[in-house]
Amino acid sequence: MGKLEKIKNIYMIGIKGVGMTMLAQFLAGKGFFVSGSDTKEKFMTDEVLKSAGIKVIENFSENNVPDNADLIIYSTAYAKDNNMEVARALAGKIKTLTYAEALAEFFNSHFGLAVIGSHGKTTTTAWLGFVLSEAGLNPNVLVGSRVPQFNGFSLVGNSDYLVAEIDEYQNKFKYFSPRAAILTNIDYDHPDFFPTREDYEDAFIKFIEKLPAKGFLIANFDDPIIRKTVNVNCRAKVISYGINEAADYVAYDIKQEAGKPGCAGRQFFKVKFGLDEEGEGTRDDLLGDFSIQLSGRHNVSNALAVIAASIELEVPLNLIRTYLEEFSGTARRMQVLGEYCGATIIDDYAHHPTEIKATLAGARQIYPNKKITVVFHPHTFTRTKALLSDFSKSFGQADEVIVLDIYGSAREKQGGVSSKDLVEKIGIRNKELGIRQKLNYIPTLDECEKYLREKAERGDVIILMGAGDVFRIGENLVK
Repeated sequence: MGKLEKIKNIYMIGIKGVGMTMLAQFLAGKGFFVSGSDTKEKFMTDEVLKSAGIKVIENFSENNVPDNADLIIYSTAYAKDNNMEVARALAGKIKTLTYAEALAEFFNSHFGLAVIGSHGKTTTTAWLGFVLSEAGLNPNVLVGSRVPQFNGFSLVGNSDYLVAEIDEYQNKFKYFSPRAAILTNIDYDHPDFFPTREDYEDAFIKFIEKLPAKGFLIANFDDPIIRKTVNVNCRAKVISYGINEAADYVAYDIKQEAGKPGCAGRQFFKVKFGLDEEGEGTRDDLLGDFSIQLSGRHNVSNALAVIAASIELEVPLNLIRTYLEEFSGTARRMQVLGEYCGATIIDDYAHHPTEIKATLAGARQIYPNKKITVVFHPHTFTRTKALLSDFSKSFGQADEVIVLDIYGSAREKQGGVSSKDLVEKIGIRNKELGIRQKLNYIPTLDECEKYLREKAERGDVIILMGAGDVFRIGENLVK
């Protein structure tokens, strides 16, 4: 564990955050004694922390910090000027690290395989981790969402492999020294931290420049930015994948099975490896047929990344095929929560225009003739304002769109845009394109839940979408 070899007791401030819970569960599984603190608010991570036997104090007080702690880890949602525990920790003698610094300490002491990109990190990390684990490679895996097949956010293995989802926000990349990486896409986001698209893209370029010559990069060549930059900026072996572009691994003949109530249909596709000058594979290069439980072309792309990385790590193809198909997804990614009055209730984390379009395209494939209602909870004022025009173009596959008030971040300046602005913008675009779509602005979760209780009908598909707590509507409906 490098610098952390003598650490036994770890205290975590803001432990209920998704990344912090991911790390806490992993550390507890590694044999550390982990405890922490957070607010009394109910989080989706509460059950994972409880099942891991991690003590959580539900308030902040400088007296919470244990005197016998060897290491204090704190979420960057907090700082010394807004959290008394962080202030005490930074003023004391106990080793103190941010979440990203602590994760990097463990990542850098292993064969660290980073999954990076604007979209698809969580699914790809969990999927690769599942395949490697089931194939007997015993990897350590850290995922930014609950994975039902992991019983939590992480897997603890006894090998040197550590597969982790690494977030670009606040340029956490700077702490990590990867041995290998998967790069899913580069699509401008986090305008509160990266002022321009160039700043955002540069963070990814600097990250892949750190890959060693003996390492490898699995790169999505359907993304024009990646296709243009990786071979120039990466000294590691580059292995490409794609659906629409010439690449090392190419998926084709993609077919979607229609979904049934409470269950998404499977996707089927073929994969070929290696291309000749005309961009065609040879018969000897066909890897054959694959099927997956996850919907949407974006998940075919994620599957290709998993196939390419697994082959590079010498997993036999028959095992890749089997376990790729057995993976059932992660929480909050087109997760069917249940039914209400015969309507299928789905929760999805999409909070960026590209993610929304991909999710709804997949939903329409599964439910081609159903009424699809989207309840969208915009996440952060800065993102909503910067990408307002793109958001307005993202909901075309839905029959009804409900927009809630913006879920703001404590780290940003509130205001400057509103959900009413988004509804108006969607309406203008719908009129221009002749799209018939019902639009509603409903400010609160409670008001929206009441509306759905009155309007939901048998056979409807209701998708609760966003990075905030919109999923609570679904939890209440299916109870």
